Amino acid sequence: MDQIMRHEAAGAKPAENPEIAARQAVMATCTGATCVELEQALAALGDIPQATDLRGTENGLVMLRGRMGGDGRPFNLGEATVTRAAVRLADGRTGFAYQLGRDAAKTRAAAILDALWQGAERTAVEAALAPARQRIADEAAAKARRVAATRVNFFTMVRGDD
Repeated sequence: MDQIMRHEAAGAKPAENPEIAARQAVMATCTGATCVELEQALAALGDIPQATDLRGTENGLVMLRGRMGGDGRPFNLGEATVTRAAVRLADGRTGFAYQLGRDAAKTRAAAILDALWQGAERTAVEAALAPARQRIADEAAAKARRVAATRVNFFTMVRGDD
């Protein structure tokens, strides 16, 4: 979990392995999606194998680490509430998910989608998550436009005297 949060917080590059990078992209979409969007994605997949909990969905805390200026010494910033879920499908595939907050239904749905993505339903899962991925991208673009509108470019004029 700490590695995932550091990855997202630092804006790190995707994993070198394309399989891992693809799974990270799907899980990032699940993280940004709402519970309703994840439930709609599951419904769009139709008949899916029964999922049982490997361990009950539970809430906990993680310590957030920060750095001054992005490269200074790390320090404990504070704690964040997370929910984790681990499920096994009837065919033996397992799925895991961690979500910020206390939404157990969202976390369990993300874990089920993770397990389904690891099998033959991969393209169907990605297609079912496409509306959520598009909404997330649209919101990010709108935010970027709002930020760009307030950007100030500073420059320094240099005199010819030395």
